[in-house]
Amino acid sequence: MNRRDALKLVAAGAAGLGLNETALAFPFGSAKKRELTAPEDAFLEDLTQAGCRYFWEEASDKTGQVRDRALAQIPSSHGKESRRVSSIAATGFGLTALCIADWRGYLPRNDIRLRVLHTLQYHWEQMPQEHGFFYHYNDMETGVRAFKCELSSIDTCIFLCGALMAREYFKNTSGLGPQIAELATKIYDRVDFPWMLNKETQFSMGWTPEFGFLAVRWQHYCELMMLVLLAIGSNTHPIDGIYWQYFRRPIASYSGIRYISGPDPLFTHQFSHAWFDFRNLRDKFANYFDNSISATRAHRAFCLSMKQWYNDDYWGVTASDSQRGYQAWGGPPVLGHIDGSVVPCATAGSVAFLPQECLRVLMSLRDRYGREAWGRYGFTDALRPSAHWYNDDVLGIDQGIGVLMAENLRTEMIWATFMQADEIRLAITKSGLHTQ
Repeated sequence: MNRRDALKLVAAGAAGLGLNETALAFPFGSAKKRELTAPEDAFLEDLTQAGCRYFWEEASDKTGQVRDRALAQIPSSHGKESRRVSSIAATGFGLTALCIADWRGYLPRNDIRLRVLHTLQYHWEQMPQEHGFFYHYNDMETGVRAFKCELSSIDTCIFLCGALMAREYFKNTSGLGPQIAELATKIYDRVDFPWMLNKETQFSMGWTPEFGFLAVRWQHYCELMMLVLLAIGSNTHPIDGIYWQYFRRPIASYSGIRYISGPDPLFTHQFSHAWFDFRNLRDKFANYFDNSISATRAHRAFCLSMKQWYNDDYWGVTASDSQRGYQAWGGPPVLGHIDGSVVPCATAGSVAFLPQECLRVLMSLRDRYGREAWGRYGFTDALRPSAHWYNDDVLGIDQGIGVLMAENLRTEMIWATFMQADEIRLAITKSGLHTQ
């Protein structure tokens, strides 16, 4: 089974939005400011605005569910997008993107808070769920399960990260803040994590009403870290901290770089880090932030070894669309049929790990391939210029990881906000993670 199987922005056109500098009031004091060149910061501002635009325009006013994918060049705001499949993970990324949009003043604050509130209300009161877990894909207007897909353990957790981020960001604000916080907590507390273990030591990847629990389980290090930590920190259905020890941590080695990794795409080293700040934490196995730096370095070296396709300005492949359809591709080792395509979210999602190298690629992609690679919502999902191929779509989860990691690079706002959650602090302690 495939693991992966945003009112308009104020006075905004496709060219961008005006930034309300007075809106940059950090929830916990002064935000840290990364030393970036003016062109780098301007580029990241464009990327962030475009991504937030996606999560505003490509979401249902009724349910708050975010469209799984949309046309890169002709958005639904122009009446051209008819697909209604949403992704619970994209919706989680979207809740966090709305916090960024509020903080940076991209939209009227009351409109953002109403959207967040309605999203959480719908997911608490009406969204189909079992034991608190949501289906992977749904009809964005009705919430009805799509494709006979599974209740997804990891995609539900991406939504939970977004809900907890919204709680921590809005909880001390006037007006709707307390309601947002209460609903986010209710949604989190409803999740019966031990049920998804199904009497095993590792979580099932999902459950269907037709066949029960999926046989495939979260067995080795990847994006699963968020799942285990959310379960350990649960107020109502916790698992013991010992479960942090139960997933395997295989050692990979490439070009003299050693790191923990399974044979998985690069995104597995990114997703948990969008919310969890692992920079100054370690356990007896690793500092997982440093591990993701190493994994990104290894991936870059892997790409650059294929000199017929890749160079310092053009590299990065992770699970995405391709000319052959959706692929969980990348490496090392080689995954899928690598053909010289590049996936912008590979470097966007690692921009907090290797800023200089990743920004060089991202800025070069936009400068060199221009309109074909960059549209209303930012980068298309994948491109292969040598074959004159630019994907027609953008994907919500791929836009999301780039937007969140760009903000973490620039100001650390998501990390600082999310890590204030009492449940997350408890999970860190119970798991055995500790400051270095």
